Amino acid sequence: MGIKALVARAAGAPLEEFEYEPKPLGDLDVEIQVAHCGICHSDLSLWRNEWGFTRFPFVPGHEIVGEVTELGAFVRHLKIGQRVGVGWLAGSCGSCEWCRGGEEQFCPKGQPTCVGRNGGFAESVRVNSRFALALPDGLESRAAAPLMCGGITVFSPLINNDVRPTMHVGVVGIGGLGHLAIQFARAFGCEVTAFSTTPEKQAEAEKFGAHHFVATGVPNALRKVANRFDLILSTVAADLPWADYIAALRPKGRFVFVGVPDGEIHFPGLPLLSGGKSVVSSPTGSTLGIEAMLRFAARTGVAAQTESFPMSQANDALARLAANEARYRIVLEN
Repeated sequence: MGIKALVARAAGAPLEEFEYEPKPLGDLDVEIQVAHCGICHSDLSLWRNEWGFTRFPFVPGHEIVGEVTELGAFVRHLKIGQRVGVGWLAGSCGSCEWCRGGEEQFCPKGQPTCVGRNGGFAESVRVNSRFALALPDGLESRAAAPLMCGGITVFSPLINNDVRPTMHVGVVGIGGLGHLAIQFARAFGCEVTAFSTTPEKQAEAEKFGAHHFVATGVPNALRKVANRFDLILSTVAADLPWADYIAALRPKGRFVFVGVPDGEIHFPGLPLLSGGKSVVSSPTGSTLGIEAMLRFAARTGVAAQTESFPMSQANDALARLAANEARYRIVLEN
């Protein structure tokens, strides 16, 4: 029986109904009936082929929550009817140094859920069972879907950079990633400052847990917070006043970007060197990291603020995201 999905035939082309015959279910695979699928900004970039590696016809979707409907012959850790989530990866080689070390996101043969395979804008999806992760009971499905990519993207740098409750964390951008980053940093016990070019977002930032707000469009606003932050997490895809953000770091502070910046990035060398500061990036996380993030979110109440669209209105949802009107993550529902 075929799987019904929504497909783009070319870059930026409207999604249309599509039915495909899946490959036979592998011994270690599962089939998942999709209940919810978040729309990540990466889906928008892939749909437009901004990164140059999208394969068409293209079925988007990699923030999936649903129920297991079919198990491969060797799958023992999941059961039919179990609620699971799938993120950016649907498979990896399982044998390289990164997979063996529990960091599948760096596997050179990693299989993104919707690159070279059909993603979650569909009634069902098939993935390697290692990447179908059981969801905690206390986590509502619609709010959980965006955590599968957006959530782990901002959770990982907090863990990997040893963020502690004594630290002052800055979050640049109050959008799909930023509103989650603020919540996670606050739940870690940190002092949190939100940076935004939109002063009207202060109330929203404070609602998500920010203690302070910096309107970066105000003259000298960044200079007034110099030497203050242990870590600054940038969630935006924009050219920033990099020198001012480096100056805002305390000695040994780290500037971490998870949003994909446009063009080249230029940081001043001497302030980095003299302060022992560093600039790092962070992609998505491992399966173990996602599981830890889901448990933490369920326990602390971290959740995406979502807007829902029926799967049949995915084109309208993509248009809303493209217009930067989403507040703050869009989830498609079957």
